[in-house]
Amino acid sequence: MRIEILGRGCPKCQKTEEMIKATAEKLGVRAEIVHVTDIGEIIDRGVMMTPAVLVDGEKKIEGKIPTEAQVKEWLKE
Repeated sequence: MRIEILGRGCPKCQKTEEMIKATAEKLGVRAEIVHVTDIGEIIDRGVMMTPAVLVDGEKKIEGKIPTEAQVKEWLKE
């Protein structure tokens, strides 16, 4: 499983990354977690608001911090 957090590194983006890492660890899910900060790449992926999260290439959320419940659902898919 590959999880990408798209964002320039703002506090919301950092919090999103921390929560995803902590939730994956709590559930014992192994995932490659990548933080994409290049604005050109973010725009090329169709993201207009950050943070955004992609799981295996599928956009799950954009423009807000996901809840822990949302992250758990993504990790169980």
